[in-house]
Amino acid sequence: MITALSNNFWLNRTGRFLLTLTLVATLAFTLVTLSPVDPVTAYLGMDRMQIGPEQEQQIIERWGLDKGPVDRFFIWAGNALQGDLGRSMIFNEPVTEVIAKRFLTSLSLMACAWLISGILGFLLGVIAGIRQNSLIDRCVRLYAYTMASTPSFWMGMVLLAIFSVNLGITPICGAYPPGATSADVTMWQYLLHLLLPAATLSLIGVAQIALHTREKMIDAMNSNYALFAMAQGDNRIGVAIHHALRNIALPAITLQFASLGELFGGSVLTEQVFAYPGLGKATVEAGIRGDVPLLLGITLFSAIFVFAGNTIADILYTRLDPRINDRSEPL
Repeated sequence: MITALSNNFWLNRTGRFLLTLTLVATLAFTLVTLSPVDPVTAYLGMDRMQIGPEQEQQIIERWGLDKGPVDRFFIWAGNALQGDLGRSMIFNEPVTEVIAKRFLTSLSLMACAWLISGILGFLLGVIAGIRQNSLIDRCVRLYAYTMASTPSFWMGMVLLAIFSVNLGITPICGAYPPGATSADVTMWQYLLHLLLPAATLSLIGVAQIALHTREKMIDAMNSNYALFAMAQGDNRIGVAIHHALRNIALPAITLQFASLGELFGGSVLTEQVFAYPGLGKATVEAGIRGDVPLLLGITLFSAIFVFAGNTIADILYTRLDPRINDRSEPL
């Protein structure tokens, strides 16, 4: 697969990657610097009233807050290029270790939601597009428009109230039972804790995929080749399966991988609602408590995560449509 891609593709992708990381790092550091949150106060909380000026100065020097913003940025950027993103204030661990641990917890959640929303959204969009203006098409559109305008945290609280509080079917919060570790839980317990957060992200993620796929399917079914096939005696389902699906696969893959950014953003609120100890919840904690190194590290990681998804989508294009195998992209 890799050898089928031109050198220009990888050169352009590498250039875009470096430019994206540079812009994201600069913008994120600038916003954090301009934030009204005092990192020392956020770190100490009420304990700041109990320490003396010397202890406070030691903390300021430890976190490098005694230097100017420009100096702090270049020091941080230089360390980041060497793989050192600093040390988290609230977890008291290297930022890379915090991100690695929390992302592994979030990975199963985001992977389940990504697969379910992609497959279900594509199927609903195909069915709605084939049966345009039918009852099932109207139902799919009503569901998609409703979910597209629904915040993920609100959907999470609704599911939590119904299935955890009222019915008592699923756990209320966390990734494992209280007091247990990942090594102690059974697969069934793990799935029960994963069910509602994954359902929350999936129900909302289906909407955009379904609506986009529906429009592409309608265009394909009204195209000249589809009309010609139906004139030859083929039915609408046969035309959709043998002719239209391949043509709408590329846009669907594009949207599916482009949704990684929205998926990551949705997981931040969803994990907060369900107290799911993943990377999204760590992002909220870092923002509230002013953990600048962790916040910057997660920002860079999310940019890499989304960029990798878009690159994988481009690679998959070449498998579905070899005609774009040797394209080159401008920077």
